[in-house]
Amino acid sequence: MTEKYMKPDIDTKRIPLFIDCDTGVDDAMALLCAAKMNSFDLIGVAAVAGNVGLENTLPNTLNVLALAGRTDVPVYKGADKPLARPLVTAPHVHGLNGLGGVELDPSPRKAESEPAWDGLYNAAIQYENLVLVAVGPLTNVAKAFIKYRDLPKRLSKIVIMGGAAVGGNRTPSAEFNVITDPEAADVVFNSGIPVVMCGLDVTLKAYLTEAELDELAELGTPQAIFSYQSQQNALRYELSLGLPGICLHDPAALFFAEDESMFTARKAGIRVETRGLVTSGKTVTDLDSDKKMPYREHRVVLDIDREAFRGRLFALMRKYCIP
Repeated sequence: MTEKYMKPDIDTKRIPLFIDCDTGVDDAMALLCAAKMNSFDLIGVAAVAGNVGLENTLPNTLNVLALAGRTDVPVYKGADKPLARPLVTAPHVHGLNGLGGVELDPSPRKAESEPAWDGLYNAAIQYENLVLVAVGPLTNVAKAFIKYRDLPKRLSKIVIMGGAAVGGNRTPSAEFNVITDPEAADVVFNSGIPVVMCGLDVTLKAYLTEAELDELAELGTPQAIFSYQSQQNALRYELSLGLPGICLHDPAALFFAEDESMFTARKAGIRVETRGLVTSGKTVTDLDSDKKMPYREHRVVLDIDREAFRGRLFALMRKYCIP
């Protein structure tokens, strides 16, 4: 086992956490929060193409972790395109660089030499009870599951930000992360291991109002100021859609992994439509259908205590105020 996984001083009460992300503005907020969680030990992060191309998501991931003071965390280079489709990105939301046009100082740490799928598997071998939170297209995770058939059973929990029981955002029926690589998403849902789907049904309710984002900036830390500045383009976009504020999709999935008590979720079967002309990328659930799928151990997150979400996010961001 390579040296970077050896952590003899690890606090056994903290749960090892691996994040797979396509670092745009809400991924950045999730990384800043994860870096301050006492319940988790952040032991690895993988970057994938999604919100913007990998040439941006990889340095964004390194640089946000450096901003969080976590240059100790290994970062892995993942897939630069979906399994079977051309990459479609969302610079109109996340800005051309993925961080709303904000330029961070470059991290002194470089990406690891091994690819993301190997990094995830090696982490699962090294750490028992590893939790995987995947908040971008599932290309890296699918590649890992295809290469290492025993990997799903080595993970204690998989929480994804993606999909929706009802509706979509990139199309009327599909959410961005899933439709970016629906084949990869279907691999994950067919892995035989329960997956928690924290989709648009809940993440549209995990928001900060414009006034609350101003309040976050008033903390005055570099991390809070970055969060405020990087979210401005996405905030304008989401307000133009009639939403109440900036939806922090990825922190919602992270918070579910930490504390399910602020959420409502139901068990269901989940598949992904990969061939439909108007429904490609739709996450199909059997939540309310008479006919049930053979495997029904996934969970669909449907609601959130918004005030508890807001309180937890501010509590974590206030930790950057402590020297």
